[in-house]
Amino acid sequence: MKRLMWKLKNIAESFKEDQQGIGVIEVVLILVILIGLILIFKNEISSIVSSAFDSIKLNSEAIVK
Repeated sequence: MKRLMWKLKNIAESFKEDQQGIGVIEVVLILVILIGLILIFKNEISSIVSSAFDSIKLNSEAIVK
């Protein structure tokens, strides 16, 4: 009985280790997809950020005056 419990414990621990490895792979894949999207939409992102900062600068100058 103890031997069976020991085997079950080892199986559970190895399953837990496998799940952690899968999590790392998922994170890497998500990062690759995000980087790809950023490269594809680089110009659009730049124009959005630029217009946002221009708006902030214009509004902050109005507040200061």
